Amino acid sequence: MGKYVMILGAGLMQRPSIEAAMDLGYRTLVTDANPGALCASFADVFEPVDLKDKEGLLSLAKSFGGELAGVFTAGTDFSASVSYVAEGCSLPSHTYQAALNASNKALMRACFKSAGIPSPGYTRIFRSELASFMESHPLESLPYPLVIKPVDNMGARGCRLVRTKEEFIPAAEDAMRASLSSCAILEEYMSGPEFSIDAIIYKGTFTVTGFADRHIFYEPYFIEMGHTIPTCADSGIRNELIATFARAAHSLGLTCGAAKADIKYTASGPMVGEIAARLSGGYMSGWTFPYSSGIDLTSQAVLVATGNEPHELLLRRQPLPISGVPFPVYELPSIRHSAERALISIPGTVREIHGEERATAYPYVRNYFPRVKQASRVDFPRNNVEKCGNIITFAASGSLASESAEKSVSQIVLRLEPCDEATKNFLSGIQGRAEKDFPPDAYSAAREVTDYLMAADGSLGRDQKAASLLKDAPDYVSEWAKSARDWNHRTPMESLSLFDSICPVHPPVPLGDFWRALIRGGVQGILYTADSLREGGD
Repeated sequence: MGKYVMILGAGLMQRPSIEAAMDLGYRTLVTDANPGALCASFADVFEPVDLKDKEGLLSLAKSFGGELAGVFTAGTDFSASVSYVAEGCSLPSHTYQAALNASNKALMRACFKSAGIPSPGYTRIFRSELASFMESHPLESLPYPLVIKPVDNMGARGCRLVRTKEEFIPAAEDAMRASLSSCAILEEYMSGPEFSIDAIIYKGTFTVTGFADRHIFYEPYFIEMGHTIPTCADSGIRNELIATFARAAHSLGLTCGAAKADIKYTASGPMVGEIAARLSGGYMSGWTFPYSSGIDLTSQAVLVATGNEPHELLLRRQPLPISGVPFPVYELPSIRHSAERALISIPGTVREIHGEERATAYPYVRNYFPRVKQASRVDFPRNNVEKCGNIITFAASGSLASESAEKSVSQIVLRLEPCDEATKNFLSGIQGRAEKDFPPDAYSAAREVTDYLMAADGSLGRDQKAASLLKDAPDYVSEWAKSARDWNHRTPMESLSLFDSICPVHPPVPLGDFWRALIRGGVQGILYTADSLREGGD
């Protein structure tokens, strides 16, 4: 074809977009504020333009004249920039106003309210209005729990649960700091399982192109520890959620291109969290859905963005028995199963990374995406960009895909530098401002288990195996050691065995310190404790 597709963003999430455009015969014009972005060098033409700079992007696009076939993004905040450029160049896309509606959470909620779409009640608060808001809404009278989030960011940055009046001001300040416009929305908390749904809207039809269960943990934050596709929800619930998504997308004015919903099924039925005018990030549209469906979804979306017919989507989609919505509704079915799981860490600095070879050799593993390396600073995540890596699997059943992903993650150990203040404070249980019970302990344990462990006398000898410490433990302790799971899906016994493998010789470690470090920080905690003793730390 010889023409260009302009792709906004040059990170890992944009790699499938670059590949799809190239596979379709296009050249790629890639833009990103960071010239060192991971995929910048893969582009036929790369231009370092900030994705917020709509006029700069439009000027660049117009400089290509009739050589530009379409504008595209996936997994970024900048679908409005895509539509602004496409509209200015008379190329296919959602309208700019529709994309704004799907980018700004306050505009989005207003559209939902006007159309009667079930979504949380909300209040918009600018930083300059925070004091007056608190004067007119006494904090002790607010209907906790509430959720506060920036109106214009993604990846759960600045998003958290507000459980008490003491948490309100720190949470509001964080949300406004994460907002490009210093604005947040305060909204009702939705309780219920959460789902991610992708769709492509094309010539008046709505085709679901992925429906996944999201696995969200660690209040007061909303950390997605992975997703599994296809969903386990039954067909009745699925169709209710899809119908609500379709009506919500229509209320925003989305007409030509991708849409992505984060949606919950509450006691009152479906409730929309948010909708974006793009394909999903988080490895779903570019990896897990193509694995589970056998369809390169990004290529189909690029075809729509370039004014071509998405042949495979039209050929393979199946009608869904959904009525009362403004579109005929179809679905591209998932025929196998894929799972993504995240790797996370306690605070500190990475000294060594162990187990990556074992992790990637595990059955059904298709991808490992490390996000940290030696000397990286790490923290327990408060948003979805602070995770340390991701594993993706592909199998014939959901249980195989999920179990393999979790087992693979459990093989990877980030050994931290000793004598680090952040690690020490974490293991001591010091919590941040207005973060009660966060981060959680690696292992929950009944009082009788902790009483038994803390009553242990003496030390773990310098070449003694940690896994031998529980050989004579009571059944209730042995059962806990074999069944409890930490954030990275390891049992206490697995953590002890990994300690023995990684640190076969160590200074004597007082057993009280050892067990406290295990419960609080898992294998990272006990490795750090032994390494700090070796370095002469306290």
